[in-house]
This record gives sequence, C-alpha cells and structure tokens, in this order.
Amino acid sequence: MKFRNSIITAATLLLVTTPVAAIAADDEKDDNSVSQTAPTSPPIAEKRDHSYTHHGITISDPYHWLKDQSYPTIDDEDVLDYVKAENAWFEAQMAPFKPDTDALFEEMRARIKEDDSSVPQKDGDFLYWVEFEEGAQYRKHYRTPAAGGDTELILDENALAEGLEYFRMGAMTVSDSGRYLAYSFDNNGSERYTVRIKDLQTGELLDDELTETRSSLIWLKDDSILAYSKVDANWRINNVRLHTIGASVEDDVEIFTEDDVTFSVGAGLSAQDDWLIIAAGDNETSEVRLVRADDPTGEQILVKPRQKGVEYSVDVRDNELFIWTNDDHINFRLAKASLDAPGTWETVLAGSDEFYLTGFDLFKDFMVTEGRLNGLDQIQIRPYDAPLNAKNIAFPESSYSAGLSNNPEYDQTKLRLDYESMITPDSVYDYDVANASLELLKQQEIPSGYDASLYATKRVSIQARDGTMVPVSIVYRKDRDELNGGAAGPLHLYAYGAYGYAVPPGFSTTRLSLLDRGFAYAIAHIRGGDDLGRRWYLQGKLNERTNTFNDFVDAGRGLIELGYTAEGKVTASGGSAGGELMGAVINQDPSLFGAVAAHVPFVDVLNTMLDESLPLTPGEWQEWGNPITSKQSFAYILSYSPYDQVSAQDYPPLLVTAGLNDPRVTYWEPAKWVAKLREVKTDDNVLLLKTNMGAGHGGKSGRWNSLYETAEEMAFILWQMGIAEHGETAAE
Repeated sequence: MKFRNSIITAATLLLVTTPVAAIAADDEKDDNSVSQTAPTSPPIAEKRDHSYTHHGITISDPYHWLKDQSYPTIDDEDVLDYVKAENAWFEAQMAPFKPDTDALFEEMRARIKEDDSSVPQKDGDFLYWVEFEEGAQYRKHYRTPAAGGDTELILDENALAEGLEYFRMGAMTVSDSGRYLAYSFDNNGSERYTVRIKDLQTGELLDDELTETRSSLIWLKDDSILAYSKVDANWRINNVRLHTIGASVEDDVEIFTEDDVTFSVGAGLSAQDDWLIIAAGDNETSEVRLVRADDPTGEQILVKPRQKGVEYSVDVRDNELFIWTNDDHINFRLAKASLDAPGTWETVLAGSDEFYLTGFDLFKDFMVTEGRLNGLDQIQIRPYDAPLNAKNIAFPESSYSAGLSNNPEYDQTKLRLDYESMITPDSVYDYDVANASLELLKQQEIPSGYDASLYATKRVSIQARDGTMVPVSIVYRKDRDELNGGAAGPLHLYAYGAYGYAVPPGFSTTRLSLLDRGFAYAIAHIRGGDDLGRRWYLQGKLNERTNTFNDFVDAGRGLIELGYTAEGKVTASGGSAGGELMGAVINQDPSLFGAVAAHVPFVDVLNTMLDESLPLTPGEWQEWGNPITSKQSFAYILSYSPYDQVSAQDYPPLLVTAGLNDPRVTYWEPAKWVAKLREVKTDDNVLLLKTNMGAGHGGKSGRWNSLYETAEEMAFILWQMGIAEHGETAAE
C-alpha cells in the first residue's frame, strides 16, 4: 500500500525493540549446541589480555576477543563455539520448563484471532487491507476496486518466506496508477533489504532488483521512477537515488548525498504528492530539501541550512510550507513559509510549556496536530484559516494511547484512528470531521475470551531521588490479592528510556498471562523518553543519562512503598537501549529484582562509542556523547556502562538474548557482558544467554515464532518467581 509521508524527519529510533520478549524463536531448535550431550555447567569464557588507553585512562577488556575481528563476517571458531555453548546451556536449563512454555504458548495463541484482517482503507481507485490465514506466520495483502469488483491478492508474504529461516517485510508501495507494486524484504536479519517490483496487471515480477536498501520506496513521474536509498558498507543511509523502471541499476541517479557521517537521510512525498521531501539529520539537527516530484533531477530548494540543535520537518500545501520545529521552544512550534522564502518562518502554533507538539498532517480542508498534554496523547483538528481554534478528539478513558492511523488520501472527510489502553484492546475508529463523531470499525478480538471488568489500570506518580515526579502506568486484576493469597504479589516493570521514545500505555494479550497469575504490570515513563515533553527526553541523554536508570530504580522502590509488590518480587525487562537500562539498574540495585530479561542489550556502551568504524557509532554521539574527543564523555559513559561496571556482588536471575546478525547491537555486547558476569558475580542465580544464529535486532520472524519466545521468557519469569508448574529451580 502507498502510505503518504506527510512529515519527514531524519532522526530514527536506532535501538527500539518491542517490550517483553521481542526476540523470536523457531519451534524447531537451531543447531547451536557444540555436542549432543546436555551440559551440566555453564560455559566459562577464556580471558585474554587486552587493554586500551584514552585520555590517560587505561581499561582492561579480557573478553574483547568475543568480537570477531573479521566482522561483519563472523567465522572465528572460538567465538562461534562460545556462543553455541551458551545456547546449549540455555536449552539445558530451560528444558525442564518446556511444558510451561508450551502451555503458555497455547494460552497466548488462544487469545489471537488467527484468521484476522485489517479494516480496508481507500487509496486512489482501490481499497487495501491485509489478512492472516489460520496457522499462517505471515500476512497476505489484498485490494479491491473502490467502485466494486473482484478481490485481488497482490502479495503473499508466506510464499516469499517459504523455505527461509528468516523473512521480514520492509517498505511496500503501490504506484499511483495502481499497476506496479514495489516492496522490500530482508531474509537474514541484517536489515539490508532487497527491492522487487511486481506488475499487478500481469502478476509478473519485473527484472528490476535493488539491493542493499533500507528506506521508503517512492513512486515518481507517472510511475516510471522509484526513489529509494542504499546503505553503505557501514549500514548508513547517506543518499537518495532514482531508479528508472526497466533500466539497469548501474544507471541509477543519486540526487542527494550527505557527507556528514553522523547524519542519516530519509525521503517522502508531500501531502499532495507534488514534492519529494529529502531530510538529513542526526538526533538533534535537521536539514530539509524539496524537489518537484515530476522533475526529481531538477533544482532542489534548501528550506533552511542546518543549525546545530535545531530540528525541523516540512510538508507542502498549495505552494506553502508548514514547518514543525524546536527553533524557539523546546516543545516545538508549528510555522509556515512561502516557497519563495522557505527559510522565513511565521508562527502558526506557538510552542507551549504544557502542550508537547509531536507532529502534524495536512489534508485538503484541515490540518491535524498531534501531541501530548500531561503525558496523554492528543489529536486536534485545526482549520487553515483559524488554526488556533482546535477541535480536540475526546477519548473515554483517563489513560490511553491514541493516534492517526493510515490516512493515505489528501482529500479526507473521515480520519482513521488507532486507540487502546492497558485494559481496552486495540480499536480502529473513523472520526467524521464534520460531525465530530467517532465510529468504531473494529476492536481486537480475543477468541478465548476477555472481560475488561476483571482488570483495573492506574497512573501514579513516584518521586525520584532528585525530587522529579515520574509517572507510572499500572494494570492488574482486581482480585489480585486473592490470587496471591493475601501476600504481596509480583510486579513486572518495563521501560525503554532513550531517543525520546515514549512507551504508550497500550494493550497486550500476552501480558494477561502474567496478570492472571497475580502479577501487576507497570510501565515506568522515565526520563530519556519524551513522555512529558522534549525536556523529559533531554534530561535522560548525554550528561544526564543516569537520570534514566535512577528513575527506573526509584519507580520500582516507590511501587513497593505503595504496596504493589515487595523487594525481590519485581521482575523487569527491556530491549536494546532498554537492555542497557536493565544492565545499569541491576548494577545499581540488584536486590530489588527477582528476575530480569535483557533483550539485545546495549551494554558495552563505552567500547561501542569508541569504535567509529561500527555502523551506528558516529550517528549516536549526539545521544550518548563522544568519548573519543571528550575526556568528560569518556569518564561519564565509563561510570554507567553496564559491562564496565559489573562488580563482585549478587545479581538477580538473568535471561539475555542476542542476534548474530544484529547490526544495531552487535552480538558481542551481550556475549561479553554475560561472560564477565559469570566471572565476577557472587551468587548462584541462573544466568542464561540465547543468541539467535540466523536473525538480527528484531529476532527471528513469524508471528508464532515470536509468540513462542514470549512464552519462553514468561516461563523463565514464572520459574524464578516460584510460580512455574514444572521443573525445579536450578542454580549454576
């Protein structure tokens, strides 16, 4: 389907994974063991002398060898043997709890409508939607003429994935005429996508094949040109290219190249599809250019030169620019300008200390602004001639997650919205702009049954050690005390806390397996995300990074004081930058936690930020600091980097995951961390490392594979909380 790119920003979330077991696993085991005999003790990694010195500070790193020196090729037998030995230990320790995992999997699968479909949405002459068939791992994509006619299967992901260990769809877009479908896919987890083009009239694939991509796909100039971006050897996107359909890839034209290695590049179409918008930027600075979509090799218009610390994004309506920017307020303003003077910005909506403007969309007769007020999502309809007269879309609950869904057409009279809360399943609405009315089109169906009245949700504020009030969203069963026999029950605490990503208080069917066993589930809206505005994000990055870790620990302690749980009964999980969070908090306050799951954890922060040859490092200095050039940044990162701060103390039981092909958090970060923990920690608690050998940052693909590993993680948590029905607690 063609998704209209109304607002283009260059910054990307580089280290986000889905909360609670985002890493997937096949039902069939990989051939990861070094022998067929189950190990009786965990592997102990060899220590090899290695050290480095920066700013007069020498760091010893005896597990440096676990980084294959031929990376991105990984063929060092010592490295592979260690990773496989850890996988074998994981399998051996989890084997007694396979009945629990299987039971949890079937329980969670029963909550999923297997033969499900999305609500059709009109885009041009067709209605588009996707379907899952019963038992299928992947989706099928369909369309039908809006005026009536036969249904057409335009793409079957299951067929594309057949015989592959890994498959994940990337971008997908239908040309304006409706004839061509361009799509991209990744078949090994490296996030280097291949693009193919299908003629929907004949059903045939064109010979055109674009490789090494990781970008949107944009049809231009009467469907004869496809705009895209290639990744370079270091996995960076620094270009926008044009491919003429039917021509050789060698003849593709690069219309934009970014020379700053810290910047990345993205592109999309304006609201009326008449401008190609090219955005370059890092995590704090933006620069945007425009070029006519019908003349993409023509003259480009630079909206405003980059200025460090100034972010902006642009859309165009009737030759007038609308700009979202933080140039004069930390919570962003909305401005406009003429194409003749694109750098002269006039305020449309001023920045506000109370309202955090997160984006906007332009439609024919109105614009939509989105943001957060007191941490809660807001959707506002604004007329062009009186933009301050906003019409807020009202929602029924006091805590929720809401936002615009796919609205591909410029001339819309109804807006497609997504809505959910921690007790309300995902709901799709159409909002009639003229009547200001919401129509529920579909709510997530739970075949095994779900009674929302059994559950309660609250939003509390907990004071962090520096006096800051941190919001926490909580959900639990109303009869939780009975389920726990009157004792303090367990509580699972989740957060991310980086890149300004706000974790929404949304719904989860898998979470019910914890709630129905007496758990409370809490999301800590800690600094580092932008839950309470842009300043909330800035107070958790660079030289204020440790606020993020302190907030999480203090939220856990505060929930104990409020009576939701007890010390040692807090379980926690986080992925990627959230995995870094897990590593930091167990270094700081290990006794708080009864079990922790760290997925693809970014735990070797100092070494990664020192290695500018790694794909993401230069672009990440604006988030974490540059320890190469700054002694202060070096010392500060060293002070919290989870791998560097492992100490001789007791640690809670740990489940750690990794992906051998992960380009975002390389496999050796969790491997080195686990190796050091085994050497240094003073407890006998379980420590498990599972590395997916054929997958990357998001784990293996397929909805059932992913669900099975979610069940596996929950089985681990229940085991450590003494709730598992099978097996016995195993000490190392």
